[in-house]
Amino acid sequence: MDKGKNQVLLGNAMKNTAIAKVFQDIADLLELKGENVFKIRAYQRAARAIEHLPKEMEIMLEEGEDLKGIPGVGEAIAKKTTELITTGKLGYYENLKAEFPEGITSLLEIPGIGPKTAKRLSSELEIKSVEELEQAVRQGKVAKLFRLGDKTADNMLQQIQAFRRKDQRIPIGEALPKVDEILAALQPIPGVRNLTAAGSLRRFRETLGDVDLMGTADNAEGVIGAFVALPQIRQVLVQGPTKASVIIPGGLQVDLRMVEHDCFGSLLQYFTGSKQHNIILRERGRRQGLKLSEYGITDLASGKLEKFTSEEEFYHRLGLQYIPPELREASKEVERAESGTLPKLVELGDIKGDLHAHTDWSDGHNSIEEMALTAKALGYQYLAITDHSVGRGIAHGLNEERLREQVAKIKELNERLDGIHLLSGIEVDIRADGRLDLPDELLAELDIVIAAIHSAMNQSQEQITRRVIRAIENPHVDVIAHPTCRLLGEREPVAIDMEAVFQTAVKNNKALEINAQPDRLDLKDVHAFRARQLGVKLTMGTDAHSSGQLGLMRFGIGVARRAWCEAEHILNTKPLEEILAFLH
Repeated sequence: MDKGKNQVLLGNAMKNTAIAKVFQDIADLLELKGENVFKIRAYQRAARAIEHLPKEMEIMLEEGEDLKGIPGVGEAIAKKTTELITTGKLGYYENLKAEFPEGITSLLEIPGIGPKTAKRLSSELEIKSVEELEQAVRQGKVAKLFRLGDKTADNMLQQIQAFRRKDQRIPIGEALPKVDEILAALQPIPGVRNLTAAGSLRRFRETLGDVDLMGTADNAEGVIGAFVALPQIRQVLVQGPTKASVIIPGGLQVDLRMVEHDCFGSLLQYFTGSKQHNIILRERGRRQGLKLSEYGITDLASGKLEKFTSEEEFYHRLGLQYIPPELREASKEVERAESGTLPKLVELGDIKGDLHAHTDWSDGHNSIEEMALTAKALGYQYLAITDHSVGRGIAHGLNEERLREQVAKIKELNERLDGIHLLSGIEVDIRADGRLDLPDELLAELDIVIAAIHSAMNQSQEQITRRVIRAIENPHVDVIAHPTCRLLGEREPVAIDMEAVFQTAVKNNKALEINAQPDRLDLKDVHAFRARQLGVKLTMGTDAHSSGQLGLMRFGIGVARRAWCEAEHILNTKPLEEILAFLH
């Protein structure tokens, strides 16, 4: 491939998310046509694979990489991707869209609207958008359509409203504490046996459209009544004897479904998803003469329905190893479960210490000793004190003199405190030209040096990447913190070639951080997955700025589990002696 020619065309090339959306639309349109299911699945698999790539395909193409090396991308889809990137459009897609009424793909995005209904809405009512659909529902036009009626129309309106809320996704760090409060309030109710989150929250997706809760109880209606009466409920959308939908602060919709004890496992599995994971399971079941549903597994020959109280029983009935929720994203987890080779994912209890924490010496709120005692209470063996360097003026960063004073203070505390060891460290700024904020001779005296970018984030990809690589190559730097600098819902990631960063980290035996701050989660799951594949060492730090934030480690664990990480892939699952050996 002529790299120079492609470089001329790549100025406004499509990003991975846009490419994935095109292939998902193609799959939807092919389903509308009643095309071969394997052809439809091929486009769906390609869309998922592309959406979760750690590197933009436009860069891969520019660098001459073979797109067919991407799982789920064969020769035909590779050619279509190249056409999309180099021209900004795809002839096959445009011709396929021309076979259908305008706007039909937008209708398919509404939950509960399948191909047949979408086609009727489009052809009989000439609806071309979600807005037009909502107007038609309110005017009673949808209810008058053959076999639809008022109940279906009302449900459609609720789904449209939910769809709009899902379009304004909420970071998991904002949603999870609110859900914890709800669960904590309902679990003590007498007769409640099971109560847990399902859906994307249980799979630990970094942003959520809504929340699904599942439970069983001797008195389901009583639990529903207690749910809708909670003080944090702002609006009750639907309430029945076994199900309710509400809005809580922040505009988040929470659905609670109470089910029978004996089918809890299959219902929890079904509502946890993901959609594509469940499709793969259903196809597997059909090959075994079984029909899968949220109520259990039916033997097609005898018509007998088997119910399951646990998900483990459900997966074992299909001849599969239990698949943890975080892996259920149609990324070869079913194949691995069939062969019994799924990883033993890292757990919160595996963490032996926190390698990124701030104190009141810079922009933290607690003293070093307070942070140490909290870490000890969490059962940690060690805690790295990594306040900001002086370059972070707004963070009251440490200059050389204050850093030396802090190192002396840490040494004094280590002599006095039992059951916890403090590592002296710094979160040193990577300046715009790639130099570090403190001299090498001082960095050499510390137990751990974390380097990070906090300024000049609008530089080009080449400049940002060069800065980070220069920091990795510094012999005194141990870890690169929050490598893409993103803030969920607030700041986009910097333009950085993560593949080059990964390769340099491996070559120099340096670690990259999974930052557990809920608004960062950086490395994100797909980056952590790729880093693990390449053998990059990973650390996990809360980036805590108060003693309470040391409890945020579970957010980093969620990312690591989505990245298929085992304990051995995370450095701070190691005891103190091994951590010191790596650092020194």
